[in-house]
Amino acid sequence: MNKGTAVLSSLCLFVLILLCSQSALAQAPGAKQIDSIFSAVTSKADPGLAVVVRKDGRTVLEQGYGMRDLRSSLPVDVHTNFRLASFTKQFTAMAIMLLVHDGKLGYEDRITDIFPEFPAYGRQITIRNLLNHTSGLEDYEDLLMKQYEGKPWQTIPQIDDAGVLALLEQQTGTRFPPGSKWEYSNSGYVLLSNIVSKVSGRPFRDFLRDRIFMPLKMRNTVVFQYGKNQVADRAYGYTHDHGVWLETDQSPTSATLGDGGIYSSVDDLIKWDDALRSHSLLTEKEFQPAVTPVKIPGQSSISDKENEGYGFGWFLDTYLSQRRMWHTGGTIGFQTLIERFPDRNLTIIVLANRTDLNPKDLADKVANLYFPSGG
Repeated sequence: MNKGTAVLSSLCLFVLILLCSQSALAQAPGAKQIDSIFSAVTSKADPGLAVVVRKDGRTVLEQGYGMRDLRSSLPVDVHTNFRLASFTKQFTAMAIMLLVHDGKLGYEDRITDIFPEFPAYGRQITIRNLLNHTSGLEDYEDLLMKQYEGKPWQTIPQIDDAGVLALLEQQTGTRFPPGSKWEYSNSGYVLLSNIVSKVSGRPFRDFLRDRIFMPLKMRNTVVFQYGKNQVADRAYGYTHDHGVWLETDQSPTSATLGDGGIYSSVDDLIKWDDALRSHSLLTEKEFQPAVTPVKIPGQSSISDKENEGYGFGWFLDTYLSQRRMWHTGGTIGFQTLIERFPDRNLTIIVLANRTDLNPKDLADKVANLYFPSGG
């Protein structure tokens, strides 16, 4: 091949790559197309949601919709902080993993290794069982209802992490042998936040602030405890009832921390997404247990859904033939979701301060734009 032919071949290759890149860009959904999914179900006068969509580490859309507080008519923006509810669990899991990294805790440690006064049934429950929901612990909400049987839900006093630990210490056994079954457990994650406090010697909120939020510059993300700290730019939760929006921001279980006590914004959660992508808190190897599905004896899945699994604070499955890690959050007045497609570098986060919208359905509509044919 002479010099002229080589130059021509190189030029042709460059043009081909450029055309392919332009074609890919033309097919990729833009901010307006994604925005239409969320603007169609919200209005400026109602409670709303905040959304961020990221592809290849870049933000495609970051937007607020509706009101964060109907009393003050303040709008939702990208800095508005929502109660994450069970979205919190991935942060609780990360706190435990950081203590394992520090050498202060092991996944096979037992509850009674940390709390010697815990009943004997705790000898069979490992940290791993708590993280992947195979502990068999009694549901603290059910225990709370039994304690206040006959009383209206609204009149029951709030329970905190210490209160949950006390309730579990009053029990004599588990719902099933630890490790034999998968059953989603808020009790397990409240116990994990108690473990973080006991092992680190610091309040759970301070440990997360110092080891996760501040290193990642998530400056407005907090583990909220009434009377002990505040939530800046706070969204309040609402429920739509017979044409009227009712403020439904707190319940008897809204004071627990490890299972759902974090408030954050889409702007701060961009930094969380970056940390997960770059493995800035833990190495990829150290983080691997979080995205490794739990194995249940005699079962190939944690549910009726064939490919659904659970790691440490993450549901794991495939959607449109793409590997996915995700978690929803739901509590009185709030619905939240994070979906990450690690092989395609796509992240979708939806935070809502209303209960009549399903963030997962909305996020899946965004994913459908990126993977219309499942490829």
